[in-house]
Amino acid sequence: MKKHAIVTGGAGLIGSEICRSLTRAGWEVATFDREKPDADIRHIECDISDEDQVADGFKALGWDRLDLLVNNAGVADPVNGPIAELSLADWRKVTDSHLTGAFLMVRAAVPLIVEGGSIVNMISTRAFMSEPYTEAYAASKGGLFGFTHALAVSLGEQRLRVNAIAPGWITTREDLRDKDHAQHPAGRVGRPSDIADAVLYLASAGFVTGQVITVDGGMTRKMIYEE
Repeated sequence: MKKHAIVTGGAGLIGSEICRSLTRAGWEVATFDREKPDADIRHIECDISDEDQVADGFKALGWDRLDLLVNNAGVADPVNGPIAELSLADWRKVTDSHLTGAFLMVRAAVPLIVEGGSIVNMISTRAFMSEPYTEAYAASKGGLFGFTHALAVSLGEQRLRVNAIAPGWITTREDLRDKDHAQHPAGRVGRPSDIADAVLYLASAGFVTGQVITVDGGMTRKMIYEE
């Protein structure tokens, strides 16, 4: 039987590559996204931070089983400006798109996920380290980190696994400088396929749960001081 996966944010840089990689691996894939993806997959138009839209989206999808949920959607720009000028509406726009959206998707998906199935939450290295003026994004990704290990324990009773991926700098840009690549211990900036490969691994890694795989070319393990 063909395995079924839902990927949120499938129209984005990382999400579209995850969808393509799963499709190439023989999965039936659907995405919940406000934008239509380039990949040839089932598209459910949905704002995942809206409770009613998520419920309607699952009804429209009509699946009776699920093997994998990838919570990838969320506001991409991490910069919110000075905290004293950050509105509650803008704070909620970011946190709802990442954290509340993941909660709503998990709540709707869990009754469909078969034994041995899994959930992968897309966090970020920004859950562990920060640049200035990124509080809403960092809080969202940090919340997803906690959500991941709590779910892993709770859903273990149903033999479901829950893990997270923390991407570093991921891009398809070709105008990068040599020093952009060289600063990474791995020797290059990351590609969307690096994240898709990690999703495929976690989807089949039957003894891995409650974990975060950091895919950043080694940057979070590098001590950086001005000389």
